[in-house]
Amino acid sequence: MRVVIQKVEKADLTVDGKSHTSIGPGLLVLLGIEDIDTEEDIAWLTGKISRLRVFDDDNGVMNRSIQDVGGELMIVSQFTLHASTKKGNRPSYIRAARPDIAIPLYELFLKYIEKDSGCRIVSGVFGAYMQVMLINDGPVTIIIDSKNKE
Repeated sequence: MRVVIQKVEKADLTVDGKSHTSIGPGLLVLLGIEDIDTEEDIAWLTGKISRLRVFDDDNGVMNRSIQDVGGELMIVSQFTLHASTKKGNRPSYIRAARPDIAIPLYELFLKYIEKDSGCRIVSGVFGAYMQVMLINDGPVTIIIDSKNKE
């Protein structure tokens, strides 16, 4: 399971050309799921995201988590995070989980992140054409892979 996390001032999500949801200050999480991902990956990753200290404290040091600041989370599925560009110029998405595997894991991820963070959670629509507009705060962008726990 791989995520790209962006600290945002705000983010707006459009699905099939229609406004779907938005958040104020918080985290936009782009989520890529592989066939080999499990509930263990979800538990580790949602815990890490919930406690990730990327928000400034009173001294301007990134020392607060989404929980500490009462921010919001937008979770958007993104199979392209598992693109392989090793061969040729057209990315291969063979590592990305098929919908029959990815959808239940995506839904479980949403439940875990809501429980772990205690924050307001909004999400995209799995498999839909989506557009995300955001104001990246910092900018702060972090990539985490549950198979490579650095």
